[in-house]
Amino acid sequence: MSRKRKQKSNKPEVTKGGFKQIQPVVLGFLSENPGRGYQIKQILKALGVRDAKSKGMVTEVIYRLEDTGVVKKLRNGSYTLEAEQQTLTGVIDSVNARFAYVVLDGDEETDDIWVAKEDLLGAMDDDHVKVVLKPKKHGKHPEGKVVEILTRHRDEFVGRLEMSTRYAFVIPDFKKMFHDVYVRLEDLNGAKHNDKVIVKITQWPERDKKPEGIVTRVLGKAGEHNAEIHSIIAEFGLPLEFPEGIEKEAEAIPDKITAKEIKKRKDFRDITTFTIDPEDAKDFDDALSLRKLDNGNFEVGVHIADVTHYVDEKSELEEEAKDRATSVYLVDRTIPMLPERLSNGLCSLRPNEEKLTFSAVFELDHEANIKKEWFGRTIIYSDRRFTYEEAQERLETGEGDFHEEVTQLDTLAKVLRKKRFQHGAVNFETTEVKFVLDDNGTPLGVTPKERKAAHMLIEEFMLLANKKVAEYVFNKANEGKPLTFVYRTHDNPDPEKLDTFAKFANRFGHNLNFDRGGISSSLNTLIDKIEGSPEQNVLQQLAIRTMAKAKYTTNAKGHFGLAFAHYTHFTSPIRRYPDMMVHRLLQHYLDKGKSVNEEEYEELCLHSSEREKRAADAERASIKYKQVEFMSLVEAKDFDGIVSGVTEWGIFVEITETKCEGMVRMADMTDDFYEFDEQNYRVIGKRNKRMISLGDNVVVRVKATDIDRRTIDLTFVENDKRS
Repeated sequence: MSRKRKQKSNKPEVTKGGFKQIQPVVLGFLSENPGRGYQIKQILKALGVRDAKSKGMVTEVIYRLEDTGVVKKLRNGSYTLEAEQQTLTGVIDSVNARFAYVVLDGDEETDDIWVAKEDLLGAMDDDHVKVVLKPKKHGKHPEGKVVEILTRHRDEFVGRLEMSTRYAFVIPDFKKMFHDVYVRLEDLNGAKHNDKVIVKITQWPERDKKPEGIVTRVLGKAGEHNAEIHSIIAEFGLPLEFPEGIEKEAEAIPDKITAKEIKKRKDFRDITTFTIDPEDAKDFDDALSLRKLDNGNFEVGVHIADVTHYVDEKSELEEEAKDRATSVYLVDRTIPMLPERLSNGLCSLRPNEEKLTFSAVFELDHEANIKKEWFGRTIIYSDRRFTYEEAQERLETGEGDFHEEVTQLDTLAKVLRKKRFQHGAVNFETTEVKFVLDDNGTPLGVTPKERKAAHMLIEEFMLLANKKVAEYVFNKANEGKPLTFVYRTHDNPDPEKLDTFAKFANRFGHNLNFDRGGISSSLNTLIDKIEGSPEQNVLQQLAIRTMAKAKYTTNAKGHFGLAFAHYTHFTSPIRRYPDMMVHRLLQHYLDKGKSVNEEEYEELCLHSSEREKRAADAERASIKYKQVEFMSLVEAKDFDGIVSGVTEWGIFVEITETKCEGMVRMADMTDDFYEFDEQNYRVIGKRNKRMISLGDNVVVRVKATDIDRRTIDLTFVENDKRS
């Protein structure tokens, strides 16, 4: 949904678009005179609707609003807003210091409501509010006014303290918080000038007054590594440690595997089994086993840590895991979902130890066709812990321990991967960066992470297990009704976003025709074509943003990106709560249990999706912080870059060497006055006619960095030389 307002005529344009555009226009008109009734012909005249088609559309909207109780029909045939429906509720989405949007609760048909700063009633980003509609004056969105703040999303903010002799202010890190927070000297809690602190709001802003607050925690000096990481942890509401009771509960879990427990399980201890993980990993979720069968086929076991064996459903551990929902991976640390006793100890599939697992076992022929499948609880013994680098060495040299098993698994994985893409999977490959940090957390270097065959080997068998678990439960429908289950779904991309992406790609000389080639095929062709090119990362990132967001749900829809009709998350229960839910549900259905409460699990899915987004945002913030810090140390150097975005206030540039993104501000381009050509994603110099467009190769230098805001200001080297 577009967030950019365009200055237009005050007359509503109801002929463009369907119900989504017409409904707020009609509601806005009726709200101008609440309690007064209007005949349909009066509404049509007031809205300037003349042609028959548009009249029919508006009339249909009025009838639908009547059916849903939003408007009522009076005895004389006129229509008015229902008194109880004159207010709407939604969540604030702050855009800048001048205005925000209200995203209405559970209403995908109605456009977001634009609200000016003076009409926000002091509401801030993510607050839940009640809003009334106002006559539209500014743009294409309906306009409104906040009349009540139902709930505050947060009352604590992280920021940097600035002091004067009589008072202090906290300048929030959060980019959507546009107020400094006033703090009295007696409320500083020992904080000093330039400290990073947590401030709790005690008085919300009214009219032109700033919010007031008290400092509740001092995180350290601004710019210091631990202070900044703790700021990010606090900003996103992440937990710093486990409550003492949770740790005690984890420590009390017995570590001995009893003979009685082993008898309940399928025994894989004598079958070659190993893990392949990053070098610095400690929580080993998954292991693979391989043996050749007498008929020439291969039995591949995907063995997953049996977390739910150790975590009782009614325990405090369970509630803590449910609340956290996911582990969070910051640049220098992990905030785990489970205490270390479980994540790195009891549940972790460490080498040379017997471990309890939940497994998906497949018999595959040489073409990776599945001949048999089995799901259930197992016990394994991991013979080897491979790093990705060690496994890759086996594949490249054909030497070393277990090289035959690793090579055979890789051969099967390549066949599975080829089939997946033949069925329409999209080959999304994002470039992730890795920092080299010294003992103080200072970044010494930043390099892209490499993905090689060993990574894809593991990925392919995890995808296979996730897919087949989802299919197994879906196909066990009871009397035609699917069993309640947790799925990982990914909707088809929005056609408008695809069109925008095609225009973007065209700037780099890549022509996409989704109608002729199909979405998946066209995207894969593009991704293959741009591999190794300067624009690779920019286009891949935008392609991913074009896609719908994957989410957890009980709705058994498919996964567009993977081209799977049904998909779930089964393979990472140490770090994801949905996988724990899947383990419990799978065992319940293996035991012939009845379908569980769908509403209860849908709520858990929504919570898990929200926590996943929070984790991703925090991880990006920590990466951005280190990128900004790293670039602050190399301000005198020139860098090659590529224009990754063009806006009316500046030009975004991704630096090719470090994958860091910064902005050249329009105000800093002093060699000419540049005009923004929104339609063509470029700026044009008024006198020199110089054009800077999306995808252009440029040379930039760091002008300034801001750790607090995590921003990098750049300047074009060419401009410096000419000015």
